[in-house]
Amino acid sequence: MNSIHEHTQLIKTEAKRLGFLSCGISKAEFMEEEAPRLEKWLNNNMHGEMGYMENHFDLRLDPTKLVEGSKSVISLLLNYFPEATQKEDTFKVSKYAYGQDYHHVIKSKLRELQNFISEEIGEVYGRAFVDSAPVLDKAWAAKSGLGWIGKHSNLLTRQVGSFYFIAELIVDLELEYDHRVTDHCGSCTACMDACPTQAIVEPYVVDGSKCISYLTIELKNEIPSEFKGKMDDWMFGCDVCQDVCPWNRFSKPHREPLFNATPELLSFTKKDWEEITEDVFRKVFQKSAVKRTKFSGLKRNIEFLE
Repeated sequence: MNSIHEHTQLIKTEAKRLGFLSCGISKAEFMEEEAPRLEKWLNNNMHGEMGYMENHFDLRLDPTKLVEGSKSVISLLLNYFPEATQKEDTFKVSKYAYGQDYHHVIKSKLRELQNFISEEIGEVYGRAFVDSAPVLDKAWAAKSGLGWIGKHSNLLTRQVGSFYFIAELIVDLELEYDHRVTDHCGSCTACMDACPTQAIVEPYVVDGSKCISYLTIELKNEIPSEFKGKMDDWMFGCDVCQDVCPWNRFSKPHREPLFNATPELLSFTKKDWEEITEDVFRKVFQKSAVKRTKFSGLKRNIEFLE
């Protein structure tokens, strides 16, 4: 079997079997339209203290420099929309961090897909990426026809909204390429209007240094006082721009047990969070992405919200 069409269908069928929401494929090439956009965003210091965003500029825009001989970028979506959410009046955690750290969950699925490609198609060189290297996930997913970039700069689809992770396999295998889909944001500005810190400074442009996700996770110093009273009780990440998006009416609960929240996360009140000890933090977030902010970081965030 050496047909490009058959290889493409094999990969997409296996991705579905592994539990991915969807799989789109695009040609590995320099992303011409993204280059000026990324450069302008960096020049305007919208990355805040995320210094790593300035590194490997050329690698971010050209997968052939990242993975030698690469021909295709396989983009994959994995749903994380939860069935049950936290209590109403409590300090909030972004839904993506409810369960186990997505890096590990997706990496093992990507490894399975890589093994499958090697067994069924033959010697294929490639690398898997989950938010872990200079890869413009959302741009590649959009190029692969999996959705369009919304005004909040997240990938959006009419079928399932935006509550999913994006991952890539960049491989030296020629495949059939998908086409971009059209933008369906229209005149809607729900995400821009609802952002508690006005981080969406213009349609499709987010000032990362004002985003609550950045302030509660990436920022290592003190949260600037100008954000006092504007954080909407988010202690780790923020989902506001996604929660208000009309397309997320179509989000369906995931079926990945590893993404289920611990009972404590769903039941804790503000008082429970204020009194949390390091031992309890370790138990509740044992395998969660929340560990990134460390116990001291979470305490800093909670104290800032009080």
